[in-house]
Amino acid sequence: MTTPLSAPSTPAPLGSVRLTSLAAACCLLLLTGCSGSTSSSGSDLDAAGRSGDRLKITLVTHGAKGDDFWELVRKGAETAAAKDGVDLTYASDSDADGQAELVRDAISDKVDGIAVTLAKPQAMRSPVARAKEAGIPVVGLNSGIDAWRSAGLLEYFGQDESVAGRAVGDKLDGLRAKHALCVIHERGNIALEARCAGVKKTFTGETEMLYVDGTDMDAMTAMVEARLRQEPDIDEVITLGAQFALAAVQAAEKADSKAKVATFDLNKDLVTAVRDGSVQFAVDQQPYLQGYLAVDALWLYKNNGNVSGGGAAPVLTGPAFVTRTNVAEVARFAAAGTR
Repeated sequence: MTTPLSAPSTPAPLGSVRLTSLAAACCLLLLTGCSGSTSSSGSDLDAAGRSGDRLKITLVTHGAKGDDFWELVRKGAETAAAKDGVDLTYASDSDADGQAELVRDAISDKVDGIAVTLAKPQAMRSPVARAKEAGIPVVGLNSGIDAWRSAGLLEYFGQDESVAGRAVGDKLDGLRAKHALCVIHERGNIALEARCAGVKKTFTGETEMLYVDGTDMDAMTAMVEARLRQEPDIDEVITLGAQFALAAVQAAEKADSKAKVATFDLNKDLVTAVRDGSVQFAVDQQPYLQGYLAVDALWLYKNNGNVSGGGAAPVLTGPAFVTRTNVAEVARFAAAGTR
């Protein structure tokens, strides 16, 4: 799926309490990028620091159509594109081969930059190599923190999923949980696998994995319900996406289980669930910020030769825990579609 975007006219607030220093650093880099008189292609910059010829950037993700998480990534990218005067195209395919083909399409379109997720890095190596051969800079976001350097990407924006998983494991210990069910909604997605592996590494109780088809919410709910009936001692269900957490709440109710539900990722409905206590906590990796920084980094690279973060280390956008004690701070940004 490839969709040309018409970006909003003004950027929305990033809303990151933990990333104030990162935002300041990005602003400093942006000011530096605006100080040059020419872009890397030699075209003159206007008073706002924009190239006379608008850059064409394509964002290619593995996100499923209609997924709230990926809409946040897309919205952040649109906001950066509007600020930077970029012509942005968003394309997505949950199939790895299909995603690789979308990258090849962007190369054929002779875009100025590509931002890509690396949920299944091996499938992306060849198209990313072709982009480099064509002189097209590529940055990574969201998935592939252990693969972006070897794949030849300039920078990576996202969270270290293993670190995030280990933090959840520690939190479960603090909550005195004993038996956790970690629900993986896409088999083979390295980011999801790393989350549950991280939980298992630090959680002193029992951790078991349950693989479900995330594209069939009814079937996923039924599988979680069945597992909770089979294992009544499960006292914690960990999901890897906001919509799956809400489904898990329903599954626990149907199974008459006392299991609590916690999740990775956030959306407006999940904020409400945390606020009313039906979901214990969420791990926010800030998808809006990931999309924003990925597009802005490519603009910086084309206009002053570097990227946010400098390319020496990944730019981390999470993890940050959202609980009942701090959910009010996040709620207004979630309502605006930036968290």
